[in-house]
Amino acid sequence: MSDPSCIRASLLVLYTPQLEECRDFYNTLGLHFTAEQHGQEPREYAAVLADGTSFELRHAHPGRETGALRIGLTITGASTTPPLTPGEHILTDPDGRTITIHAT
Repeated sequence: MSDPSCIRASLLVLYTPQLEECRDFYNTLGLHFTAEQHGQEPREYAAVLADGTSFELRHAHPGRETGALRIGLTITGASTTPPLTPGEHILTDPDGRTITIHAT
């Protein structure tokens, strides 16, 4: 069995029918996305978090539910727009996902 201390997340993909709105929301948290497009697939967006994790926003195809998900992010410094005061903040993204922010 693997040592859990050696495991870290390397990819987080959010599927959304509101791609541009979600990109704008996460941009306000300080994420900087680059647009990607693979062949005839719809455009998607990717950002790299401070620990190297890829945070991607992809279009939710018919039949692929976005599902319930809660995300926790720690944000250091005033990278949000407008800046968040230090402490915990509970936000909701355009798809209704709960985003817990710990601002330091």
